[in-house]
Formats: sequence, structure tokens, C-alpha cells
Amino acid sequence: MDIFDRLKAAAAADWASYVEHDFVRQMGDGSLPQAAFRTYLVQDYLFLIQFARAYALAAYKSRNLADMRAAKAGLSAILDLEMDLHVRLCGRWGLSPEHLEAAPEHQATVAYTRFVLDCGVSGDLLDLHVALSPCIVGYAEIGARLAREIGPALDDHPYRDWIGEYAGEPYQQVARDARRHLDALAARAMTEARFSELAALFGQASRLEADFWQMGLTA
Repeated sequence: MDIFDRLKAAAAADWASYVEHDFVRQMGDGSLPQAAFRTYLVQDYLFLIQFARAYALAAYKSRNLADMRAAKAGLSAILDLEMDLHVRLCGRWGLSPEHLEAAPEHQATVAYTRFVLDCGVSGDLLDLHVALSPCIVGYAEIGARLAREIGPALDDHPYRDWIGEYAGEPYQQVARDARRHLDALAARAMTEARFSELAALFGQASRLEADFWQMGLTA
């Protein structure tokens, strides 16, 4: 059991509230209202901007070149790849780049992204990556599970692009790399006495992810 699995087990209820949220369930069965998905897409674009800042902060917080290179790779993945993919996905849902840029951040977006940044500013690199991990690894888990449950019908599914992106091998590799890096950081910086603090941080991040899904449903 790696550190990520230990954190999931320690915050099981919070994790379930996120990965089994009604937004995820409705996206999987195709019943999610399109307006809810569009709201989510806009906020997720703004979310990615703040996550890019978090990886820039990770580079500053790093104490060796390996960690700095990992932070650079994460920042590059967002700015040079994921942002462009997201803009194209939004375009297929009728959302222009101008619309994305002009949209205000929802309270749920601010709450989670600033929580992550605060974890990095006030804590160390391990705190920051624990706060990031529910998003990075959780999306891979959700995408893989939905693709498995939907099966061949995914080709005609209304949310096939989103599910396919996070179930696909490139993103699954991103999640595996994030888990390995988190494990390496924990091996260097975590004591058993500190684990309960990290589990509480992980649980809070998971609840904020659930709130982000709920924002899509209620907005």
C-alpha cells in the first residue's frame, strides 16, 4: 500500500463523497444536464490556471533538482498541453476562449485552488502534493472506472471526450507518476506522527473536490 492508498483509507468517507458524487454518477449514465457540464468546463479552465501556479510554487519549494524537474513537467503539462486540450473540448461544447477568459471564478473554484496554494505556502512540498493528489489521481480513477462501466457504448456517449481523456493511457501515466512522486516525498519527509495531519489535509481536499462537482450541479 503506497502513501496515496493509505490517505484514501484514512479519509474514506471524504474520498467517496468526491469520486462517487452525483455529478460523476450522472456523467457516467449520460443523464448529467448539459448546462451543468458547461458550467463545470468553464470553472475547470479557471481551476487549471491556479493549478499551474501550484506547480510553479512546487518548483520554488523543491530542495533538489529531481523535484524541480517534476514541478517543471507538471507546469508544462498544464500550460503546453492540458490547457489547449481543454480549450478544444470547451469549443465542442460551444464555449469560446473569450467566454472562458471573461468568466469569474466560482466560490468553489476559489475555495479549492487557494486551499492548495495555501498548503504549499504554509507547508512543505509534501503538504502541497498531498493537496494536489485528489485532483490528479482522482480524475484518473474516475475516468478509468466510468470507461470500464460504460464499455463499448462509450463511442456514442455524450461525455465520451472527457471520460476518454482521463481514462486514456497518457493521463493514467500522469497519475501513476504523481503517486510515485508522492511516495518518494513521503519516504523523505513523513513520520507516522505526521500522517494524521496529512490525512486531514487529504480529506479536506477531497471534500473541496466534491464541492466543485456540486457547483456544476447547482449553478
